[in-house]
This record gives sequence, structure tokens and C-alpha cells, in this order.
Amino acid sequence: MNKTIMISLPVADLKLSKAFYTGIGFTENPDFQYEGSAHMICSETISVMLLTHAKWQALTVRPIAPKASSEVGLNISCSSREEVDAMNSAAAKYGGISDVNPVDDFPFMYGRDFTDPDGHVWGAKWFDKSVLTSRIW
Repeated sequence: MNKTIMISLPVADLKLSKAFYTGIGFTENPDFQYEGSAHMICSETISVMLLTHAKWQALTVRPIAPKASSEVGLNISCSSREEVDAMNSAAAKYGGISDVNPVDDFPFMYGRDFTDPDGHVWGAKWFDKSVLTSRIW
């Protein structure tokens, strides 16, 4: 059985966040219907659980990080530089902020970071695996 990763994120506006994640290529799980949350699928092994602030606070006493903070960086692999650019553009179109960090532009890697509407930092990253496997880090 493959291990999966489900990232839980507190969101201020569930409808806006669902539109954002759909806009960057996730799909909503139609089998998951619970008030104050949405299960957004990236792949067979990666998904995001969006939780309203009220739902989040019912699960933990830990405070929600301020929108401008950097709690964690989340990265998604892309198959090309063009896919990186498309995801970054979609992020801006659907309520996020594009290019919140300098663009990573190297012969073996290309990446652009953006935020979702709640300030969670995501990076769309492309790696030339043939170059990476030949390098010693």
C-alpha cells in the first residue's frame, strides 16, 4: 500500500479556497461532504484538507498562524517549466499571490512560489532528473 500525505490547512473562506485549489489543478473529493471542510485531491497520494477556522479550532488549541507568516513551505512537482508557469499564473488568478519568493531558475531546476488566499506558501517545481542524478550534493 502506498503511503499518502494529507495536508490540513486552516482557511478563512472555504468557497474561495476550494476555487483556488480547483484552479491550480486539484479536484474536490465528492465522497467527502462534511460541514466546514473540503477534501481536495492533487494525486493518488497527495491531498489537502481545507478546514474553516472554526473547524480547525475545534481540533486543536494551537493558534492559526498569521497570514503573512511562513509556517511551512509546500512544494508540488511539475513535469515542465511551462507547467510551473501555468500553476503560478493560476494561483494569482484564483486569489493567491504569485512569485512571493525569487524564481529558482537553474539548468537542472525551475520553481516559482505562490500563496493560496490564506497565505500558505506553495512552490511549483520542475527538476531535470537526468542532471540531478549525475550531481553530487
